Amino acid sequence: MKLSRRAFLQLTLGAALLPAVSHTASAQSYPNRPVHIVVGFTAGGSTDIGARLIGQWLQERLGQSFIIENRPGAGTNIATEQVVRAPPDGYTLLMVGPSSAVNATLYDKLNFVFLRDIAPVASLTRQPQIMLANPSLPAKTIPEFIAYAKANPGKITMASAGVGSTGHLVGEFFKMTTGVDLVHVPYRGAGPALTDLLGGQVLMSFAGLAGSIEYIRTGKLRALAVTTAARSEALPDVPTVGESVPGFEAGDWLGIGAPKNTPAEIIDRLNKEVAAALADPKIKARFADLGGTPLVLTPAGFGKLLADETAKWAKVIRAANIKPE
Repeated sequence: MKLSRRAFLQLTLGAALLPAVSHTASAQSYPNRPVHIVVGFTAGGSTDIGARLIGQWLQERLGQSFIIENRPGAGTNIATEQVVRAPPDGYTLLMVGPSSAVNATLYDKLNFVFLRDIAPVASLTRQPQIMLANPSLPAKTIPEFIAYAKANPGKITMASAGVGSTGHLVGEFFKMTTGVDLVHVPYRGAGPALTDLLGGQVLMSFAGLAGSIEYIRTGKLRALAVTTAARSEALPDVPTVGESVPGFEAGDWLGIGAPKNTPAEIIDRLNKEVAAALADPKIKARFADLGGTPLVLTPAGFGKLLADETAKWAKVIRAANIKPE
């Protein structure tokens, strides 16, 4: 049977439109089965708790299960690779944090390029690191600390949760911007580092707010400053590092990514739902308990944050010659 030219063109156009129609229909019915949120850390940490908070919200709003899947290992690279290889249909998501930006430079050989292979979906929170000191350290302000460190080069020990951790990199960034000489002491996790800081085996650290705030309030540790551009609502009397070191800004942040080529309609829907969650007083309060403040960005805005953070930490890693353990 011969087709007329007009019929042939109509069939060809219809075939070309099928993927777009399929994507649109898929986005409109999304989600119609359980969604997995992959976390590159063990259960119980701040990233895992953040995933469970937003997963519960999305489950209630969208009427499907959001399952938290913990895949720790290789500095979150195992989790990232799992999501990179997943179908780009919105049913496998990734919790994204500073390690995602750091690993792009820290590791020489990865089976993915994060900025290319993970699509930004939504940002969740921004959290400061706290510059902590054991009370035995005489400095009580950032200018006093810098002066003391320069008068005692190589004598102040700086604990971190491990090589390449956020606290380690923030500490190296502080060293670069102030010219002080601190001795890095890496631990296998934030808990052991905090224990030795409390005991005086090390003198200072950059650490997360959630795990240290009670020690600050009871006077067991001294908070010299927060690392974000603005002061923390949880510790309003503690200054920022930037108040003494102009231009200094760093910290933790949390967001959600998806495999590249995930339909824009699905990404936009998830972004709007996350923004609604961050406007809810109960969700805001729960994230505040973890030391975070809402960070509402469009997918494009979150993508810019990821690119900026990747470039920023690349400079620090190369300047300090940091290698993974």
